[in-house]
Amino acid sequence: MYAIFKTDGKSYKASEGDTLHIDYRKNISEKELLEFSDVQAIVKEGESSFGTPYLENARVVAQVVKPLVKGDKLIVYKKKRRKGYQKKQGHRQRYTLVKIDKIEA
Repeated sequence: MYAIFKTDGKSYKASEGDTLHIDYRKNISEKELLEFSDVQAIVKEGESSFGTPYLENARVVAQVVKPLVKGDKLIVYKKKRRKGYQKKQGHRQRYTLVKIDKIEA
């Protein structure tokens, strides 16, 4: 069984026991429970239910494992040929690591 839920403008696919990197949230502590109620779909063995746009009385409960995780460093390099323009910039995305406890339908 897995669920597709939406938070902060992004959709995530999760099963019970999975760990996910979701977008960084401020003022959150370790072992805090998060509840996502914008569930778009739930798929069980052979049967599935989809919301328009969200399912009612469905939620995904997750526990925060680490509140601040930094992702891999990405290098952004810009260049315009024959103009002498070069720009190098780095970026590290921040995530919150959560573990999915249960999916309720």
